[in-house]
Amino acid sequence: MRVMSIPMVQLPEHGYFRLYRLQQKALLFPIRTAHQLLRHVGKTKHEVADSASEALKAAYEQLLRDEWQSVEQGYYPKSILFDFPFTRYALHLPLLTAEFFRVHRRMRQGNYKDLPEVADATRYPKYYLRNFHWQSDGYFSKHSARLYDLSVEFLFLGTADVMRRQILTPMARHLKRDPSRAAHMLDVACGTGRSLRFISKAFPNIQATGLDLSPFYLEQAKKTVQHDPMVSLVQGNAETLPFDDHSFDIVSSTYLFHELPRAVRRTVMSEMDRVLKPGGLLVLEDSAQPSEAQDLAVFLGSFAADFHEPYYRDYLRDELLELMPDHYQGKQQRRAFVSKVAWAIKPSA
Repeated sequence: MRVMSIPMVQLPEHGYFRLYRLQQKALLFPIRTAHQLLRHVGKTKHEVADSASEALKAAYEQLLRDEWQSVEQGYYPKSILFDFPFTRYALHLPLLTAEFFRVHRRMRQGNYKDLPEVADATRYPKYYLRNFHWQSDGYFSKHSARLYDLSVEFLFLGTADVMRRQILTPMARHLKRDPSRAAHMLDVACGTGRSLRFISKAFPNIQATGLDLSPFYLEQAKKTVQHDPMVSLVQGNAETLPFDDHSFDIVSSTYLFHELPRAVRRTVMSEMDRVLKPGGLLVLEDSAQPSEAQDLAVFLGSFAADFHEPYYRDYLRDELLELMPDHYQGKQQRRAFVSKVAWAIKPSA
């Protein structure tokens, strides 16, 4: 996969931060303009109070500051901030434009079962057999996997990768406790592999395994992490992880739990606990929740209304941190724009 990145020329530290902000603003302005146009064409405009808009702007700026602080503290290299596939996304823009019209049609029709013929559908849970976000083919085609990363960057104003990278900071702190140990980590529901890409670049000595239920998204993930011998990919269901007990030093997951029914969230959490070693780190990222992001409540509510996310409203009431086993230690969480990161340590035996 070709990735066009900004050359890391020698600059003062504040120069890198300005370059980073310039990159993010260059993404923000055209995407925000396109959002406004689509809301007008699609007649889905929501009335948003000035205070809510200001809260969103403040959360956006805080996200950029938090990421830069993580870089300054040495948790991951600054080069990761500029690892953005501009060329690939630019080539896919015509496809994404056509996708908007298909998504709008499904929204009007309420057609969440518009899927291609799924080979051996019995292999997949019933809740998975739908087109989340009204996207074409759900998680069941190369087309869907090809457009996914660009779609979520558009949805989140160019911050999808920035938010994904917020799992790196608690991972870095955990790994620094014993830097000589060869750690093995699992990323559950790895999707197209963007989180795995950042993990492998931040921690080149870590052995990383990505698991996903969609063979099409795993195929895209292979391209995302190609040529990295420390990353392996496995197809499987997070409800029945195909790994032995206590297999991993770190278990992570990004944007999985809001797409699961309540009972399934607990099954998946139990499986993560089973495969995590005593003393290991569990780190989760998902949508923000009203308990810590009441200032963004209007945006969280409109997301549930505009997109086909049948379990999202329940997720907003189901605290991510409280899903972790009660006996886990050092539970913490942190806002990350419209997302949140939660982490804790499994007690040693």
